[in-house]
This record gives sequence, C-alpha cells and structure tokens, in this order.
Amino acid sequence: MTKVSTSMTAAQIRQQFLDFFASKQHSIVPSAPIVVKNDPTLMFTNAGMNQFKDYFLGNQTPASNRVADTQKCLRVSGKHNDLEEVGVDTYHHTMFEMLGNWSFGDYFKTEAIAWSWELLTGVYQIPKDRLYVTVFEGDAKEGLPKDEEAATEWAKWIDPTRILLGNKKDNFWEMGDTGPCGPCTEIHVDCRPDAERAAVDGKTLVNNDHPQVIEIWNNVFMQFNRLKDGSLQPLPARHVDTGMGLERLVRVLQGKTSNYDTDLFTGTIAAVENITGTKYDFSDSKQAIAFRVLADHIRAISFTIADGQLPSNTGAGYVIRRILRRAVRYYYSYLGYKQPLLHQLVPVLAAQFEHVFPELKKQEAFVGKVVLEEEQTFLATLEKGLKRIAELMQDSTTVIAGDKAFELYDTFGFPLDLTRLIAAENNLQVDEAGFETAMLEQKNRSRAATTLDTGDWQIVNETAGLGFVGYSDLNVGTHVQKFRKVSAKGKDQYQLVLASTPFYAESGGQVGDTGQLHFGDEIIQVVNTKKENDLIVHFVDSLPAEIRGDVRAVVFAERRLNTMYNHTATHLLHAALRQVLGTHVAQKGSLVNDEYLRFDFSHFSKMTDEEIRSVEKIVNDKIRENIPVIIESLPKEEALTRGAMALFGEKYGDVVRVVTIDPNYSVELCGGTHVMHTGMIGLFALASESAVAAGVRRIEAYTGPAAFRYFSESLENIKEIGTLLKAKEPVKAVDKLLTENAQLKKHIEMLEARQLVAVRNELLQKDEIINGINFIGDIVEVGNADALKKLCFDLKNHLNDFVVVLAANIDGKPFVAVSIADNVVAAKGLDAGAIIKQHLAPIIKGGGGGQKNLATAGGQDASNLQQVIEVVKGLL
Repeated sequence: MTKVSTSMTAAQIRQQFLDFFASKQHSIVPSAPIVVKNDPTLMFTNAGMNQFKDYFLGNQTPASNRVADTQKCLRVSGKHNDLEEVGVDTYHHTMFEMLGNWSFGDYFKTEAIAWSWELLTGVYQIPKDRLYVTVFEGDAKEGLPKDEEAATEWAKWIDPTRILLGNKKDNFWEMGDTGPCGPCTEIHVDCRPDAERAAVDGKTLVNNDHPQVIEIWNNVFMQFNRLKDGSLQPLPARHVDTGMGLERLVRVLQGKTSNYDTDLFTGTIAAVENITGTKYDFSDSKQAIAFRVLADHIRAISFTIADGQLPSNTGAGYVIRRILRRAVRYYYSYLGYKQPLLHQLVPVLAAQFEHVFPELKKQEAFVGKVVLEEEQTFLATLEKGLKRIAELMQDSTTVIAGDKAFELYDTFGFPLDLTRLIAAENNLQVDEAGFETAMLEQKNRSRAATTLDTGDWQIVNETAGLGFVGYSDLNVGTHVQKFRKVSAKGKDQYQLVLASTPFYAESGGQVGDTGQLHFGDEIIQVVNTKKENDLIVHFVDSLPAEIRGDVRAVVFAERRLNTMYNHTATHLLHAALRQVLGTHVAQKGSLVNDEYLRFDFSHFSKMTDEEIRSVEKIVNDKIRENIPVIIESLPKEEALTRGAMALFGEKYGDVVRVVTIDPNYSVELCGGTHVMHTGMIGLFALASESAVAAGVRRIEAYTGPAAFRYFSESLENIKEIGTLLKAKEPVKAVDKLLTENAQLKKHIEMLEARQLVAVRNELLQKDEIINGINFIGDIVEVGNADALKKLCFDLKNHLNDFVVVLAANIDGKPFVAVSIADNVVAAKGLDAGAIIKQHLAPIIKGGGGGQKNLATAGGQDASNLQQVIEVVKGLL
C-alpha cells in the first residue's frame, strides 16, 4: 500500500486524532492506569471503555458528554488473550494504545459514523477503495434485529457493496460475561498491493485473519447491560464507545506491512540490534520473532510496573512475570544473549513516550531496577530448565505430562505458556489439565473455592443521596438504593449501596469501615466496605426483614479513629523518608488499618540503623509540633503546581483532594481520612524495615495506643532477657552468648566431620562386587539428613563403578540417599531419582527425588530401612 504521508510520525498521527475530536467539542482526557483498581472483574485495562464503565451503567455522571483519549491497554489473559500471537504475526500486541472517542448519552450512530469516515478519508487520506465496513446482522436467539440504522448511515458515505454483515461474534461487543454491550460496526482496511486486490476481492478476506486485510477501528453502540442470567437490559441512555489501535493505524498511514516496521517499534528494535550485535531481518524466523517479542513485551512490562504492579507469583503480578520470562527465553535462545537485556531497553522506551505517558520517564531508574532483578532471577534457572525440558521432550512422543510441566513451573520458574510455546516449537503438546491438577494439589485448594458468584443488582429505591459523607459525619440517616447477593467459598453475603453513607470504602491503602445499619429496631452488621468502580459497596452477612425503609448508618468510631492515626502518619513517614533518603523515594503501596500501618517505597538499599532512627525522630517531632492537617478540594493542575505528590498508577479527576501538613513538609493528593492535628497521633513507633521486591522497601509501624503498647512490650522483653541472663547489660550478655554459640557450632562441625570420616572408612570395608559394580548399602548413624549426602560425595572420591544406598533413622524419621557413578548411569541405564520415587519412597511412606546420579528421600516409617537396601541390591 502506498504511504498516505511519508513524513507523519506516530506522535503526529496520535495528536491528529486528538485534535480532530477536540474540534468536535470532545474533552481530551488522560489515559487511565493500565492496572485496574476497584473493579473485581478486571486485572488490567483491556479496552478504552474500562475507565468509563460507570458512565455507561448510569452510576456516575461525566463532567463532559463527549470525550476522546489514547488509553494504555493490556491483553494477555481471560477473554482478550493475544499473547500467543505476539511477535509471530505482524499486528497483535500485549500492551497497545487504544485511540477512542466517546459519547455518554449525547450523539449516536449518525455522528459517530460520519466522523469516522471524515477522519480516515479526509484527515488521514486513506483511499476510500481500500475500506470496508461491517454491521451487525442480528441474532434470532437473542431477539436482536439487524442494525439497519448503522447500515443506512454507512450508505451515505461508502459504496453499499462494501458494507458487509457480521455475526454476533464479530459485531456485537461485550466487555465480559456481564456488563455494558451493544452492536458495533468495524472498519477494515485492505493494505495489499493493487495486483493482489485485483485478483482477490478484499471483502472475502475481511475478518478472515488475513495479515494485510485488518480491522482498524471499531465503533460500539452501547445500548444494553448483560445481566447474570444472560438477558439484555436497556441502558439508561445510549452511548458511543470507539476504539482504534494506534499501532495498526500508524502501520497503514506509514505504508508498512507490519506494525513492527513503524516508528513505534523501530527504535526499540534498533536498540536490541546494538545490544546483541544481531540484525533484524523482517522475516518469520525465530530470530526475527525474538526481536518483535522484545519490542512488544518491554512495553507491557515497563508501563505496568510504572503504574504500580510489581512482578510476583500471583494475580496481576504473575501475568507480568510471565510476559517478562517469555521475553527472556526468546533473547536467550534465539539471539544468543545470555545476560540481562530487557532493562537496557527501559531508557529507550521512557524517552520515546515521555510526552504522552510521562510516568515511565519519571520512574525510569526504578522500573529498570525491577526488570533487571527479575531477569537475573530467571536467567539463574533458565539454562537448567531448558535442559530439563529437552530431556522431557526426548522422553515424550506427543505430550509432555502435566506433572512434568508443573515441575518446570515449580522448580525452574517456567510459566505454563512458556512450556507450551517450547513444546509447540517441537511439535508437542502439554497436558494442561494435568498441570492444573498438580497446581491445585500444591495449593491445596480448588479454583472454585476462590470464585465469586455475583448476582444482579436488585433495585430498592433509586432516590439520589449525597454519596460519601464520612469525612465529617459517622452517623447519618439514609436509605438502600440497591443490593445483590454474592457467594464465595461456600459463604453467602450481600452487598448494599446506600444513597448517603458515612462508611469509607477501601481505597488508597486504607481499609474499609465497619459498623452497623439500623433498620428500625433491627441491626445489621457492616463487615466491610469496598469500592466497585465508583460505587461504595457495603458487605453484610444478612438482609433485614424490611429493606425499603429509612436506615441509620453508623461507623465504628474508635476503629476509624485509630485508622486515621495511621493514615496521617503515612504522610508524615513519606515526607521523612524523602528528607532522609532522598527525593527519589515514592510510595509504592500501603496498608492502613486500626492496628498498624505498612508503607512500601522505592529505594535501592537497606536502610541503616541511623537512617531508621532519623526517620522515626522526624515523624515524632512533627507529631509533637501538633501541625494542623489542612484538607482542600482543588483543581488538579493547581494542586500539582503547589507541589502535591500524586501516586503513580492512580486515576485522578479534574478536582482532587489535597492533604497538607505544613506546605514545606508534606503535600499529597489523598482521598483517605485524617486527623485534624498531628498531635492527635500521640506517638509513632517504627517496628521494621525490610525488602519487598527489587527497588522496593517496606516499613511497618504503629501509632497512638498501639505504639505505646509496642514500646512498653519491648521494654518488658529487655527486662525479662536481663533477668534470665542475670545481667545488668542484656545486650552485652546476648552478644557474648552468640559468640560462644558460634564457637560451639564450629567445634560440633569438626567432630561431625571426624565422625563421617570414620563412618566412610567403615563403609569402604563393606564394599561388595555385584555384576561388576561396587555396591555399598548400609544403615548408618548420623545426626542429620545432610550428612547422608556428604557421605555419598565422600565415597564417590574413593570408588569406581559404584552404586551406594545409605539409610538412617534420625529422631524416629527415615532418610535415604542413593548415589550412582556417572558411567554406571550411562552403561546400565540406572537413575537414582527414579529408584527413589518408584521403589524406595513407598517403603518408608514418604517422598523424594533428585538427579540420575544422586537422589534423596524422607518419610514416616523407619521400620523397613533394611528392606530399602535389599531392594536396591536386588536391582543390580
């Protein structure tokens, strides 16, 4: 396809989209964070509409009825899973930008379709004979008719032969199993050369996975809400939700055949070329795929970490770890690069997106540090894991067993999709059901146990109230607007939404309030309060007999007060950390409840004792100063101009809540609850400082009565230690004990070493030849299981062509070790790990394993140790 413009960069194309819709009276809003908060149905923002969900449902009124933006999206799990195609084809991505324009009950199909056509053909000048559109053909089962309105509007602009009908799968958009949905019209572009277009009609290739006939824009017309029972309920108002992938648009306008050939990715690919000394060749080779995987994956990894999600072993964190490890495996295996690479790409990406997503540039060093540590951790096991998977593939004809795939995950850190990828490259499959079974057995729980079964909202009284009033009032009269039933882990609960509520919903690290709802004489306990999007949801274990009347909502005041002590203290702590450690310190997470506070922050080294004491002193100084805590609602730009700190990964509105504790000390954006003066906190005790992840430290602390108890108990413990040691200076006495203990340990280790030498010499006297193999089998007396392995290693230096089996009864528990010479393993096909698992572990009612030349086991039954030795002897 001929380029529309040889000079337009991706940045210019993005800006033209925003400028166009600004000219159509749309407010341009910033991207929401890629990590989703307060929505239990999503881990990541996977579509541009996510942040506007409450507008579609009618739960919230937008400041503007017309909005446009570019939204960071991530699709790697659940319904929208593009991970397997990323890098292999030319147009799928994990993280991508979704350009969108939105109408909340304002314009509808007429304007949306006309503006789509005007932008694509008038502004971007895409040739009209390369465009096709699809409209919803209807669905008899759902009772949905054909979208005649969209077809009629399109006929005003495009040749009717280019208006194609699409089924429910392609042309009825749904965010998930429940929620807003409606018919959509897609716009497709045919990027093939003219000769190919003349030979094959493009309309036959629409929605048929042709790499050069691709969907470029989707206009969704939100008309319905999908309920739990599958039925469709009309929304309070009709909306427009559009999404156009920037990566595909840039590819079309720059005349490329691959998204990766555009300037959105070429800078990263060039950096990989420089780092590895390998050239990208635009082919479908594994090497070329590796370049594309790296160029894509580093975006998902970096932006997600910048938005507050650290890699971990569960949930959203594990999704990021999976993506990162997939990238590591590609550069390790196909670019021949055996050291950390991804972290070197973070500065390239940060510079590229500095003016559209500045959060990455601001955290460049932190993100790079996290990525580097993750790479180092996985590289430490990758080579061994690849060797192990090669062994498994050698032993498998068509399928890698589920328990073996789990071994790769559990021992070597291989995510299942990485094992699946490597297996597919070798024409093998993975027993995924077996993998899941092994995973569930390890966690000792079923997936069903964590599933939340959520019913539909039941409307009680839609009369509006004041929403959250709990900053100033903990006891209010109100009424229930709606409720629903939820079930999890076999327990039923109910969620209530009140017109006005004093209950603070869990947010910003602060726990949700608890308290009571008084329905006349009947009292219902509120056990938790959370946010779901912008709804404040109250959790109760039962419903009142009469739910439609007036309600008095009462928050447990003492619990809230203690929580406020801790929340205000986190602000004092944050400022103190920046004063002592440096302004690179930024909050990375917190937990604030009525018992203690936990504060995670970016810092690259363990705090010294002196730094900890300095921070604790500063916070207590600020408490004694009794500084007023001033809370204001300000326009966001004014707040930021004042120097207010905003948390990365949080979505802020145009008006923000600013908490100031001395303008020269602490100014932060915060929606939490706080004390009126710092003196109310009373006392601050910093209890611990530890590492959480690469570049992230954690402080746990107490305030108020809890801090007093902490100090009091600490003093009592010191006194008790002094009494037990009969020492006036317990610290010196403990230090002396530790020194003596270390000396005794060394002496014991020396005696044990002498004992093992004596045992080894005795065992060598018991060597017997069986079928040309030196065999030693005996029950020995040792102090711990590790001594068995040491004996095996020692005997190896004194024997040739050997098989050794040693057993011991240690404190009533059986332990076994089997050692086999490497040449015997090769010549006789013996496998110590297999012998342990198949023959010996059952005898001692235990388990174990290891390598072919050395394996160990432990168990519960020590009565048959002689049988263990005879079994191995019998195998020879």
